[in-house]
Amino acid sequence: MNLIVVGVDFSDNSINCLEHALTIARKAEADVLMVWVNIPSMAKNLLSEKNADINQVVGEKFEELVNRYQPTMPECKLEHAIRRGKVYKEIANLAKEREADLILVGTHGTSGYDPFWIGSNANKLISIAPCPVITIRLGVDIQRPLTKIVLPIDDSPETRHKVPVTADLASCFDAEVLIVGLYTNSVDHYRYLIDTYCDQVVKLFVKQGIKHSVHKIQAGNITKSTIEFATKQEANLISIMTEQTTSAMNLWLGPYAQQMVNQSPIPVISVHPKSHLRRGVGM
Repeated sequence: MNLIVVGVDFSDNSINCLEHALTIARKAEADVLMVWVNIPSMAKNLLSEKNADINQVVGEKFEELVNRYQPTMPECKLEHAIRRGKVYKEIANLAKEREADLILVGTHGTSGYDPFWIGSNANKLISIAPCPVITIRLGVDIQRPLTKIVLPIDDSPETRHKVPVTADLASCFDAEVLIVGLYTNSVDHYRYLIDTYCDQVVKLFVKQGIKHSVHKIQAGNITKSTIEFATKQEANLISIMTEQTTSAMNLWLGPYAQQMVNQSPIPVISVHPKSHLRRGVGM
């Protein structure tokens, strides 16, 4: 891993997200690029004087962060950038331009009937990002080490495409991967596919020396079941695809990936099919 891009708006949540990124960067020996996107609402929140130069104000805030955190990561470079436009597009474009391996952004999540609305900047970013995206909700404890990663497996062929990304992070942190087969019905062929995919993941992890365990869950709603399992196991990360199979219940609640990003109290890494942290790794 060479570069991690972090969306920063200087809120507590984005600083929390930045500290997660720095933790990963130290382990992976990667540089970190902080980005602030200039939109009217963000500029208004930061300006104390009507005629102040917003770029100067933001630049000074970034320098404060560099002075605070650069000494904690002497082997890695901490940079910053200012963009103007739509937040999700600018972060995605910057990540593409710099060939970033990972993006981290904060999200406040949703509640009630909010999941019916079109996705937030985080959800929009996930859909167009050129690399995996980790989303972190406000209040996640930054002190917890990455020790357990939940890897849900369904019956879609694409479900295995997130395995290399998960393996990379597990290797960096010597974390255990909890492979979770999600059964949403009792059809034998359906269960056979999931069991086969789980077995393939196990073989890869054994070959790479990655700690792992296998679990099977009967899931009425795959989002709820995955979050409940991850919470019970005190996991630090949930690894999902942006395109997942759906159940009848899931169709009413919205896309699986968007539900996970909005509802999970645990950080979520969202991976596009064939997306990798390391170039050329696949399954």
